[in-house]
Amino acid sequence: MGNVNKTEKQALLGDEAVALGAIHAGISAAYGYPGTPSTEILEFLIAEYEKNTAKGRAGRRVSWCANEKTAVEAGLGVSFAGRRCIVTMKHVGLNVAADPFVNGALLGIKGGLVIAVADDPGMHSSQNEQDSRFYASFAMIPCLEPGNQQEAYAFTREAFDISERFHVPVLLRLATRLSHARAEVAVGDKRAQNPVSKAENKSEWMLLPAHARKNYAALIEKQNAISAWSAQRNTLELEDRDMAFAVITAGLGGNYYNENFEDFVKARGGKAPARLHISAYPLPVDRIRTLCGKAEKVLVIEEGQPFIEERLRGLLPQKPAIAGKLAGFDNEGCGKAPAPRCGELDPDKVRLALGLPPRANILSSAASAAGVTVPKLPGRPPQLCRGCPHADSYEAIKKAVVGLESVAITSDIGCYSLGASPPYSVPETIVCMGASVGMAKGASDAGVKHVVGVIGDSTFLHSGITGLIDAVASNTHMTLVILDNSIVAMTGCQETIIPSDKLRPLVLGLGVDPDRLLELEAKKPLVEENAAKLRVEIERPGLSVAIFKRPCIEALRKWAKQSKTASSG
Repeated sequence: MGNVNKTEKQALLGDEAVALGAIHAGISAAYGYPGTPSTEILEFLIAEYEKNTAKGRAGRRVSWCANEKTAVEAGLGVSFAGRRCIVTMKHVGLNVAADPFVNGALLGIKGGLVIAVADDPGMHSSQNEQDSRFYASFAMIPCLEPGNQQEAYAFTREAFDISERFHVPVLLRLATRLSHARAEVAVGDKRAQNPVSKAENKSEWMLLPAHARKNYAALIEKQNAISAWSAQRNTLELEDRDMAFAVITAGLGGNYYNENFEDFVKARGGKAPARLHISAYPLPVDRIRTLCGKAEKVLVIEEGQPFIEERLRGLLPQKPAIAGKLAGFDNEGCGKAPAPRCGELDPDKVRLALGLPPRANILSSAASAAGVTVPKLPGRPPQLCRGCPHADSYEAIKKAVVGLESVAITSDIGCYSLGASPPYSVPETIVCMGASVGMAKGASDAGVKHVVGVIGDSTFLHSGITGLIDAVASNTHMTLVILDNSIVAMTGCQETIIPSDKLRPLVLGLGVDPDRLLELEAKKPLVEENAAKLRVEIERPGLSVAIFKRPCIEALRKWAKQSKTASSG
């Protein structure tokens, strides 16, 4: 993991700790696609890259990519050349990258390749709560799950060594609370970059069936060694412990257990249960069986889905009762209430799962003692920024379809998804990146007469292009609206992969008829005019594309600040 200099400490977000760990591990490149809660990893790396470039020092290549799939593929290329690379994304981005991610396990990874994936339990800014540990298990590669910022830094450094040791990619699994919380981190020495040294065995890098079969067999052969490594990485606490009750914690779940540990032991008459903390996968099967060999009850505390809990039922004999997110214990006592299946864990939820009474609410208790009623704060749902160009675009779309029969409006993932809420209430579907285009085509093919797909400029470049090619090929009767605000707004105003002036030639290059491509300025005084032009295209047979153009308000502020900084410097 490298030497850690205890005298040098920095206050870092979990994401920033990962980024610094990657720098100190000697990466030569970093790629990703912005997605909360992973975005800050690459933003930190980009800032370091630009700082080195400005000083004339040779640095790393760090850049956003069109999507997560292209990012992982670029990472594979860096590894093929013998150098280290980190690729970043959020959990649903791993779905996009699944093809190169899973196939990457069959390659002869040369330079260390780490895929840092930030899960979002509680769906703070996501459409599902999927757990990336399932992907690591499916691909049969190591997975590291830090529980705090110090581990995020150290595990990232270690992940590159593990990747080069077993010649496979390594998944680093984060979660929202770790990614976006700040803590003091002791940092270590910076390792030099690997020299360029291209992989020599071509058969390890060409997944033709004859080679792939051999590579898959080699991956299977590695599993015992990977499992032995994992077993040593996980902490087993047995000495002077109650072996009849076993607790398995993982990642952030270990923190929440520790916060309640003293109360838990006191409630059990001073008897601390046996415990296994898991921070590395594959699961340490032998250690689990050692922990649970005499157990009558096993409680699992893990952030995300019941990944560990489900597997226990196949690893252990029928004797111990297992509780976690799937079920509590049937009888009275500790852990009777299951941990919640939806949303994030926190110390209070784990407290209830441990069978402890809820903590007193300090604010409510103080207010009650003072005879004051604490009012319930109203909810503040997210909304489009004041002056957002998407608001004017949605007003135009809304007016354009007034009076039309058989209308469907599909939308996508981005700031503009907020147009599904009042006062706009325009989109009828929001599924995943790029789905608006394919769903518009499908709705039209199914017989809906007037179909409008709505997609942002960055999302279009991420995964909307191929859907539009399908629509071009069949000249589908639909209108695709591209909302071009010149920035990746929802994740913090990152630059789009290509500038706005390239959108028109790109769309025309896909085969869209130039007479069916509108470019409209998204402004309130032009709403009526834009609606009239858009309605013409919606009613005309065949495929139309309309690009609504106006920069994001937040992007304008960002550019103004950068310009001011540059001029003052």
